[in-house]
Formats: sequence, structure tokens, C-alpha cells
Amino acid sequence: MKICVYCASSAKIDKSYFNAAEKLAEIFVKNRIEVIYGGGGTGLMGRLADTVLKHGGKIKGIMPRFMYEVELAHKGLTDLEFTETMHERKARFLEDVDALVALPGGSGTLEELLEAITLKRLGCFTKPIVILNTNDFYAPLRDMLKKCVEENFMNQKHLKMWEFVNFPEEVLPAISNSVMWGEDAIFFAANK
Repeated sequence: MKICVYCASSAKIDKSYFNAAEKLAEIFVKNRIEVIYGGGGTGLMGRLADTVLKHGGKIKGIMPRFMYEVELAHKGLTDLEFTETMHERKARFLEDVDALVALPGGSGTLEELLEAITLKRLGCFTKPIVILNTNDFYAPLRDMLKKCVEENFMNQKHLKMWEFVNFPEEVLPAISNSVMWGEDAIFFAANK
């Protein structure tokens, strides 16, 4: 199984976010899950990669060439793929993966997550999306997505496109129990 993980590169965040990333990485290695991520060596990205590598797991980084020096790619990766643009990077993240997990992050993480949700809404990406809501970080996003449905910008069915969980131990069960999603999702009108 391959899982793409979106997460932050900031190192100035609360320790609890690092602990959750580390625990998730340990769970993935224990279950022989290959991780695909942004290729960074700092913040949650660095902790995720360090932990996977420490426990003998498999992790692949994907990073645009222009970010190589800025982002300070993880030096211990044996599999680091370069793209020419951010758009190519995001497309590669979702190719041949079995699920997507979003950890807390900033504008880049949010943008990647919302694009994946949009692609799922259109039936272009049909895999499970799990949002790890450490410290209730994603509560405002969860409320906003519910409001989109309440105000008829999205269909009630769209609430099944993702699953919010609070702890790393809940990620794999959420993936296993996710609702099947098909390419016909594009036909779920907002007001039906």
C-alpha cells in the first residue's frame, strides 16, 4: 500500500504535532506502507521521513527543482523525485497511491488538501482522504466544509469524501472503512 502524506515544513510548531507525525510514521512502517510526501527535511515532513527511515520503512519525496535549495530536501532519502512545477508535484503525489492523509500545515498543505478534495468531488481522484485533526487543528476547515453543504454549495454526499480523525491510530481504520467513491461523483449536483 502507498499513502501520500501532506504536512508542514515549519519547525516552529507545538511538540504534539511532531509526536503525532512520528506515531503515524511508526504505524505506517509496522504495516509496510510506503509513504509519498513533499521531500522536505524540516518540520513535520522531516520528522515523518526521519521516523520512517529510522524504522526501515520506505519513503519517497517529490519536490520541484526550484524548491530544492529553498526547502532543504531531506538528505537521507534514497528516493527523491524532482518535478519542474508545483502543479506537476501535486499530480505526482496522487498517482498510484491508495490513500491520502493530511497532517496539520500551512497554506501549502491546505492548498494541496483542498485540491485533492476538489479532484475527488469531480471523480478524478477516488481514493480515501483522511485528515488528522491533531489538537483540533482542522476544526475550522471541518466547520467550513459542513457550511458549504448547509448552504447548498455542496451535496450532503460530499461529506463522505473525507474522514476527520483525532489520533494517528485512527488513520488506517478510517482508510479501511472509507466510503467507495467513483468517477460518477461529478454528477452529484450541489442542490440535489
